[in-house]
Amino acid sequence: MPNRLAHETSPYLLQHADNPVDWWPWSAAAFEEARRRGVPVLLSVGYSSCHWCHVMAHESFEDTATAELLNEHFVAVKVDREERPDVDAVYMEAVQAATGQGGWPMTVFLTPDAEPFYFGTYFPPEPRHGMPSFGQILDGVRNAWADRRDEVGEVAGRIVADLAGRSLTGALPADRRPPGPEELHGALMGLTREFDAVHGGFGAAPKFPPSMVLEFLLRHYARTGSAGALEMVQATGAAMARGGIYDQLGGGFARYAVDATWTVPHFEKMLYDNALLCRTYAHLWRATGSDLARRIAVETADFMVRELRTDQGGFASALDADSDDGTGKHVEGAYYVWTPEQLRAVLGDEDAEFAATCFGVTEEGTFEEGASVLQLPDPEGLVDAERVASVKRRLLAAREERPRPGRDDKVVASWNGLAIAALAETGAYFDRPDLVQAATDAADLLVRVHMDWHARLHRTSRDGTPGANSGVLEDYADVAEGFLTLASVTGEGVWVEFAGFFLDTVLLQFTAEDGALYDTAADAEALIRRPQDPTDNATPSGWTAAAGALLSYAALTGSGLHRDAAERALGIVTALAGRAPRFIGWGLAVAEAALDGPREVAVVGPQGDPATVALHRAALLGTAPGAVVALGAPGADEVPLLQDRPLVDGQPAAYVCRHFTCERPTTDPEELTERLQG
Repeated sequence: MPNRLAHETSPYLLQHADNPVDWWPWSAAAFEEARRRGVPVLLSVGYSSCHWCHVMAHESFEDTATAELLNEHFVAVKVDREERPDVDAVYMEAVQAATGQGGWPMTVFLTPDAEPFYFGTYFPPEPRHGMPSFGQILDGVRNAWADRRDEVGEVAGRIVADLAGRSLTGALPADRRPPGPEELHGALMGLTREFDAVHGGFGAAPKFPPSMVLEFLLRHYARTGSAGALEMVQATGAAMARGGIYDQLGGGFARYAVDATWTVPHFEKMLYDNALLCRTYAHLWRATGSDLARRIAVETADFMVRELRTDQGGFASALDADSDDGTGKHVEGAYYVWTPEQLRAVLGDEDAEFAATCFGVTEEGTFEEGASVLQLPDPEGLVDAERVASVKRRLLAAREERPRPGRDDKVVASWNGLAIAALAETGAYFDRPDLVQAATDAADLLVRVHMDWHARLHRTSRDGTPGANSGVLEDYADVAEGFLTLASVTGEGVWVEFAGFFLDTVLLQFTAEDGALYDTAADAEALIRRPQDPTDNATPSGWTAAAGALLSYAALTGSGLHRDAAERALGIVTALAGRAPRFIGWGLAVAEAALDGPREVAVVGPQGDPATVALHRAALLGTAPGAVVALGAPGADEVPLLQDRPLVDGQPAAYVCRHFTCERPTTDPEELTERLQG
């Protein structure tokens, strides 16, 4: 019989709806039930494309004996971390503080007042590799709760007090100033020390795509001409594009590589990674003209539209790592990996030998059971490009016949904001109006479904129905960023107006008096701690994403209020630039924009006029860090940057400004290009 999760909309929660565990969704009613029964709460947090979440579910939550133990002695609460990043952040902070590490599934035991007292991640069904079994953990917690309740309460109280003392409000530099050239150079030096000069990327295994850091390095190169900054981007971009982390047949990136060489990925594909990387490769092409960067940007955009777009026009969250291997068994990577025998079955002996050499498929394999993850290690131009393309088409068609990975089809506001920005720019750069339209359709969905009459955002939707969870800071910031980018590409000022609504909410609901930012709104559900984190994770931190959107909005509108808020928020980047540059990459990128102005470009001319189009394209392709672009007909006033910008001798013109103080206008796209170099 289905449990309470059967009434939820989250695909992850619905995956557990038929468990024998009597799951509750996160709710006041669940904790009230724990108080009524006098039992602790088991909080289990995961997400639909998490491999080890599926493993623990199969081993423990689908097990009748384990479920009986849970149901008798605990109230079990299941949370989708992608729906409730606030709940996830608060308890993950506690897990990391207590154990020195974290991950998913996250397993936390709470008092009925939601105070944590015991922590972990994945627990096996039997003792293994020094880990206790999940059953042993349940017995231990049950006995401690029954026999040492006071001690448990004291532990929980100390943990909550420790978390409460970690607020960053008041931790900003006294002068609240954004990073200057010295701090940004120091960040570059720190990244240089951590750079893997052999394989690209930063640090050791596992390796995650460093999208936000690469954006900083591109902007730093544009401002300073630093060859070292550009070399790190080019080397990392090429290594990821040629490695197994990139889907050499269908495009798009996996979540991360388990090794230092980008060879074997964890196969789940997330919308946010692909949106961020699509934009990064597009910007790398803009800076260098790299054919490889262009190909990866376009293929990644096409992957998002083909595989993740929903019927309502938004973008789904993820594709699973696991899929049916053809025998009914779900196996990680089964959809993506190949053996020499499988190549021969599709291509025949001669082309299979060519494909094996081209894509690094060996008898020994690079993955499990002799299978290989496809790579493309040989430099382009040294192989038969037409033959490679033919082989890829045939292998992709054959792969389409395999059982496909599951798709988490909930639409997350912030990740769709990232996708809107990436698709709008990629479409504009490479003359793909279909990609710009896809970005516009997603923006329309966010307005129609995710936004209420008070311009407040729902974090998620599914099948065109909004979820019950309120947007967090990253939702408002990333949606505003996406809308501002879409406005620059399309010239439709209404997207600037919507961005302004969301950023006003950031100022009113998420900003402390000293300029620090919280991840949840002031009127959101109160947790044991109000989460707050300026550092990047898989996506830009809400804090620095808000700073970037506030800065761009101020550049388009002349709003001193928004500019001041952006600069105050960047004070935390000043504090962290030298100590942790890998984890504040988006803040460093925004700081580069602030240091450059950012430059404000107003393009004025009749819509569709070839001269207007040429100037607009030159403006969008300018590499000045964080430059904003407004496009409109003469007399347009939707965006203040366009106001009082006349044609020049009857010709379309472009105005390059800083702080609304402009150079003389130009009608020459080449001159505009020169003015917008970093």
